[in-house]
Amino acid sequence: MSLDAATLQRAAERLEEAARTRTPCRQFSLDYPDMTIEDSYAIQHAWMQHKQAQGRTVKGHKIGLTSKAMQRAVQIAEPDFGVLLDDMFHRDGAVIPADRFLQLKIEAELAFVLARPLSGPDCTLFDVLDATAYVTPALEILDARIQRVDPETKRTRTVLDTIADNAANAALVLGGRPFRPATSDADMRRIGAIVSRNGEVEETGLAAGVLNHPGYGVAWLANRLHRHGVVLQAGEVVLAGSFIRPIDVAKGDTVVADYGEFGTVSCHFG
Repeated sequence: MSLDAATLQRAAERLEEAARTRTPCRQFSLDYPDMTIEDSYAIQHAWMQHKQAQGRTVKGHKIGLTSKAMQRAVQIAEPDFGVLLDDMFHRDGAVIPADRFLQLKIEAELAFVLARPLSGPDCTLFDVLDATAYVTPALEILDARIQRVDPETKRTRTVLDTIADNAANAALVLGGRPFRPATSDADMRRIGAIVSRNGEVEETGLAAGVLNHPGYGVAWLANRLHRHGVVLQAGEVVLAGSFIRPIDVAKGDTVVADYGEFGTVSCHFG
């Protein structure tokens, strides 16, 4: 790490201010050119601690950048991760106020709800399947509290900025038909989604796009968090990573993800 504790706190406060005022802040990677990925996670952690001090509680975690194409695009060799807080969860079919967000996007993925704790450093796919109460379709709502493009230099934000910004997570919707991995014959790799915005198909994808099996992402997360002494707890939700490209959404849009035999999950931005 290159950033000291005071700088980490100032960065976390800038993110909180950006979210509160709906005005994205300047890219941290421009202000702190020597920052590292561990600095980014330290900023994220400081921001999440600030949220918890305000009364929020941790209800799970998210995984991002799970496809090789996305990892190459942002020049990173592994996925990234963020935190899910209690006020981020919305019911299936919810009307979500668009003015809560700054720069909305949405993705489709699978959510794992844990029946038992999962920990590294040697967590495997089989450990994940054994510890999962059920898996259900989900929509992840993304936002950017940091400017995606710097207005002066026209430079696009880097993965360092995205990680600090809670891996771009802002909210999620759980829905569809939950199933138990231990009793289902479903091939999770082949679960697909057709995602429509206002009745028009925008993206399609298969869950195999997430590290060949979305359960591998959960195992990776358990092992990665072990470095920080964090254990995935029973009852927590883990968003395993999107298998479509992000879709831009705005006020007035309705998004429906059709998972075939596993049902649909939807929301409207009012």
